[in-house]
Amino acid sequence: MTAGRRGEHAQNGGAGVTDRQRGLYRGRPVARVFERDGWIVLVGKSASDNDVLTFKLGRPYDFWLHASGVSGSHVVVLNEERASRLPREVAEAAAGLAAGYSKARAGGQVAVHLAQCSDVSKPRGAAAGKVALRRYETVKQRPLRELP
Repeated sequence: MTAGRRGEHAQNGGAGVTDRQRGLYRGRPVARVFERDGWIVLVGKSASDNDVLTFKLGRPYDFWLHASGVSGSHVVVLNEERASRLPREVAEAAAGLAAGYSKARAGGQVAVHLAQCSDVSKPRGAAAGKVALRRYETVKQRPLRELP
């Protein structure tokens, strides 16, 4: 399957698409599914779904994003090819979705943390959706609720 067609299949439920690519965990939808330039972008629906998305569906080599300092959805960009960096357009789109599905969505530019899932951990006893980051970079992006 080519990179350009991967996202089309995920959104349309095409043959060979995994539950992970559909944002499903044990048959239950835990994420909204978007596609940008062949990359599948999953956006959590609730705090408990964020935990499932980040720690059950997310693989160590996937990319993880979240608006800085406010509550909001976790965003995971599936990285099946294990690229070391996200393409700029994909990072901007995913950061826009992280900002758009956060409490900061009414603002202008929103700071969004970008990390690999391997750098995201769950502190013992932390509430649903709360995480700790070992390494990350911060990008600023305008909030998006859909991808153009």
